This record gives sequence, C-alpha cells and structure tokens, in this order.
Amino acid sequence: MAVLRIRNVHKRKYALICLCIVCLIIYKCLGLFSSTPLMGWKRSRKVGLSANLSQFTLEGEPFRILGGSVHYFRVPRAYWRDRLMKMKACGINTLTTCVPWSLHQPEKGAFNFHTQLDLEAYISLAGELGLWVILCPGPYISADIDLGGLPSWLLRDGSMRVRTTHPGFTQAVNTYFDKLIPKMVPLQFKKGGPIIAVQVENEYESFAKDQGYMLLIKEALQSRGINELLFTSHDTNTLKSGSVDGVIQSVKLQKLNQRNIQELNAVQPNSLSMVMEYWTGWYDAWGDLHHVLPPEDMVSTVRKILRRGMSVNLYMFHGGSNFGFMTGAVSDPSYRALVSSYDYDAPLSEAGEYTAKYHLLRDLFSRYNTRGDSLPDMPTLRYREAYEPAIMYQHLSLWDALSFAEGPFKSSKPINMENLPANNANGQSYGYTLYETTINSGGLLQSGDNVRDRALVFVDRRYIGLFKHQNLELAVPDGKEKRTLSVLVENCGRVHHGRDLDKQHKGLVGDILLNQIPLRDFTIYSLDMKPSFIDSLFQAPWKSLPENPSFPGFFLGRLFAYSYPSDTFVKLPGWDKGVVFINGLNLGRYWSIGPQQALYLPGPFLNSGINQVIVFEEQEGDYKVHFEDSPDLGMAAEIQ
Repeated sequence: MAVLRIRNVHKRKYALICLCIVCLIIYKCLGLFSSTPLMGWKRSRKVGLSANLSQFTLEGEPFRILGGSVHYFRVPRAYWRDRLMKMKACGINTLTTCVPWSLHQPEKGAFNFHTQLDLEAYISLAGELGLWVILCPGPYISADIDLGGLPSWLLRDGSMRVRTTHPGFTQAVNTYFDKLIPKMVPLQFKKGGPIIAVQVENEYESFAKDQGYMLLIKEALQSRGINELLFTSHDTNTLKSGSVDGVIQSVKLQKLNQRNIQELNAVQPNSLSMVMEYWTGWYDAWGDLHHVLPPEDMVSTVRKILRRGMSVNLYMFHGGSNFGFMTGAVSDPSYRALVSSYDYDAPLSEAGEYTAKYHLLRDLFSRYNTRGDSLPDMPTLRYREAYEPAIMYQHLSLWDALSFAEGPFKSSKPINMENLPANNANGQSYGYTLYETTINSGGLLQSGDNVRDRALVFVDRRYIGLFKHQNLELAVPDGKEKRTLSVLVENCGRVHHGRDLDKQHKGLVGDILLNQIPLRDFTIYSLDMKPSFIDSLFQAPWKSLPENPSFPGFFLGRLFAYSYPSDTFVKLPGWDKGVVFINGLNLGRYWSIGPQQALYLPGPFLNSGINQVIVFEEQEGDYKVHFEDSPDLGMAAEIQ
C-alpha cells in the first residue's frame, strides 16, 4: 500500500508539471496572435509591420494603426504611466514619439538619457501597457521646439548647413546616432519590443536642399540595426520632394479632401494611405489668440479617414508643456515666439484632463476595436488645488546676480550666443545674454536688426528702452562723462520650421551703432538660467523686498503644500514678463500679452511642505504669485 501511495503522488506531480508546460505553450501561442505587445515575455518575431496594397499587416494579420503622439520630454516622468493609460483607454493602439537631439546631447561630448529623458524606459512602459510604438528619431523633428530639436552648438560652425550632407552635420549626426540607435534596436518588434515602425527625418520637403540627404539618414538608421518598416511624413502639397526609395510615404493634414488622397496616390500608386499627423489643434504664439479646433470638426475628419480604410496618428493626443526654454518660433509672415503651454487643444489637456474630443474619439475608436473586448476603464483624474498665494519677501537685482553668471567674456565686437566660450566651449543655447560697453555721449542708438530676439537697454543700469524685431532705434540721453551701456538680450526661441534653420543665431548677431559708429569693447555675461545657476543664487546678497525694487530682478517667495502635493496653475496678475522657477526647475516663460495667462505646475514638481518660488521679472512685478486649480490659456479663436 505504501508503494502504491508513493506512485500516485509521483503521478500527480508529473501531471502537474505537464499541465504547467501546456499552459506555458498556450500562453506563448496566444502571445503570437495578440494585437498588443507582451513586454513581460520578450520573444523574437520574424515578420513585423508590413504595407500591402490595401492594408497594413502585423505578423501577417490585418492591422490598422490608431495612433497618438505624446512626447516624453513634455510630460513629467511621474505622469508617463497616467497619460499612456488614458491613451490606451481611448482605444488607441500605437504611441508615436519624437526624440529631441538638442535635449539628449546638450553639448558635443555630453549625452543625457536619464530620468526625464530615459527614452528606453518610456518605450518599455508603452509596451508593458499594451501599446505599439512609432519612433521619430530625427535628427530634425520639428515638434514646434527650438531649432526643430537640433542642438544649437551646430551653429558654431560658420559653414554649417543643417539637414544636408555637409560633412560637419553628417559627422555630428553619426556621433548622435551611435549613442541613440543602439538603445532603440533591442526595443524593435522583431526583437520582442514594441517599436513597429520608424520615421525617417521629418517633412523634408519644407527644406529640400540636398537630394542625397534623406537616403543618407535612411542608411544611417538601417546600418545601425533598424529593420522595422520605415515612413516619411509630408505636407500634402509637397509629397514628391521628400520621398525615399523603399520608404512608405505618409501625409500631414487637418482637413481631409479628395485632392489629398489623389496627391498621395500620384506618388505612391496602388498603396495604402497613412495620415502620420492629423492635427487635433494647433500651437499658440505670444500676442495671438489661443487656437482651438471644434470637437465635432475633429472627430468628423478622423471618421472620414477611418472609413477610407486609412490608418491615422493624432498629433497631438496629449501635448503637455514646454518646460524651460524649449519653445520654438515661427518667422512667416513675421517672427513670433511660441508660448510655454503645449496644450494644443488636444484630446487630453495639458494637465491630463479628459476633453470633449477625448470622449468622442473613445466612442469612435471603440467601433474599430478588432479584439472584440471592451476598452479599458478610464483612469481616475487627479486632484488639482488652489494653494495660498506665495508672497515675495526677498529681492535680488540682476546686477547683483552677475557674479554668479558664466563669464564675463571680453570681446572687441559683439559675439552671438552660440559662439560664446560658455558651457565647455559649446556656446549658450537658451536664456538671456548681457552685453555691456562704455559710451561717452548720447544720441541715436541703432540695432540694425541685429538683436535676436528682444533686448532691454540701460544706461548706468537705468532702463531707457526696448529693442525688438520692429523697433530698431532708441534715443540715448545726453551725457559727456563715461557711462555704461547695457543690452540684455533674450533668445525667445529659434524658428523650428522652414529653410532658414542655419540662420538662427541669437543674442547680438552684428553691430550696434551709436550715432552711426559701431560700439566696441564688450563685456558679456551668459545668463542661461540653468538649475545650477538658480541654485547658486542662494549664496547671493538677497535683500528684504523694498518698496520700489529694481528691475530686472529675482523675487523669492514660498509655497506650502500638504503631504501629497497636487497639480496647480501659476498665475501672475500684475507681473509683466519673465520666468518662473519652482524648487530650481524652470517652469517656463510668462508674458502679460497672452494668450496664456497661467503656467501648469505638476504636483510631482512640489515637495511636501515648503517650496521655493523664484520669479525673474524683467520690468514690473506685483510681489504676489497666485496658484489656481484651473488653466487659463487665454481668449480662444477657432482654427480656420
């Protein structure tokens, strides 16, 4: 009997082991046919995303891309999961993201793929949540950021021709891709990752100065191990000029008409159509109105796209924020800098709130859910709080802060921002630059349109006027003794699109004339407002806030947050123009001309307890900073 019992026990153990093996095999087989990534079980796949005559296939099965753009560098890392879960709950199956070269390589020999810029972690998280990924590695991405994502140190080369086969540019691209692409290769679909496609550069037809350039970028990607489906993306009226053999062409648009389809078919006959960027809204510029696209118009166009059997990517699904100085600018018909918010009137708001567009899209996409099961539940929204105002209680004059800036640098002639010997000889990328020289008389001061982009002018540190793109002359008060002329120049953002990317030098880009004579012998200070500079200011000679503080200047106050800080919005009524820093982090610019009237402050940027608030104000302050529980993007106007 004892022997029989032992045999039965062994049989049960064998049966249990066999059952586990069978379950594992079934799980793997199910994974092979799943329409979402299974990042927990990485496996190699032979056939990725393919483009047939009428449809995409993924591992041989019909597949429609329902995509949405969310940029990891515009969303606090603590909120990546929240935003992607909301994307998944909307019925989207593919995340699209750009990769900003300028942020990942801020200096020639320095790379950053950590914390907020941990691209590998972001893509892996998308796979974990069941999203496929379309990667847009550039090198030029546009994305409405400074210089379209190209690093400003490229402009130190006087002969530089970006986005061409110019040796200086291609060498820089190769160095960057040698760091970036090996990180992306293991995350491709055929290697068990979520990346199903890669975009080659971006809308090259808007530049199109070098016929060999796009082929060079394609080969640069493939030679480093990119072997998934390749796309290019174009405006509909310039499709021919940016095409590459063996690469699928896709379009960008906001309104779909028969002409768009005909133009795509003309250059890519008998092939499926892909809208790589359907613009769900638009960016805003300082001095304009806040652009909105009515929800009904948006969903009507997306419905038309889907009914034609096309795939679509929503640009943006969630815009996020232009933290710091990353904003771009436009030059047509005249120069205008973009605001700090990148809300974009997208389906998911800047703070991650659901909008009418989100709900309409969720209803539409649920009808195209090929798996047959219901969409995931919508994640709970986060609490937002109106904190008590921060009272500014200390003041630091800009002039007293100069000893903490990089420099001073001496130069006979003005030096533009990019060519300053700052940041380990990489030049200055963002912020302000102060130029000082000695004058012996008054008279007419002329900028000759050499100020990029805006400058406050002082004589013996007393404000006398403003230079900007339309204002090129100032009167300097009479005086025969030696006086100091100071020109504080702000880089408001480099143009992110068009054919003049090589000409985006900032600061003083040429001579300033006093009574027709060029000024010489400058002392120059680099004020890039990096966290290290802001931190160093706590050693500066701050003073109790006087009744009439000097401008420009830094103002210090405190915000108290309870144990679990919530999102809030910084509002500055009575202030004119400047920058807000929370615990040393650059939240972005504010400007009373609008449209944006409040800066988004994510809860993860706050500490439990006391938080330091620093405001750099150029000309006028109210000495109190407000925190509200709702955004204020300004007066709205419908996109025409």
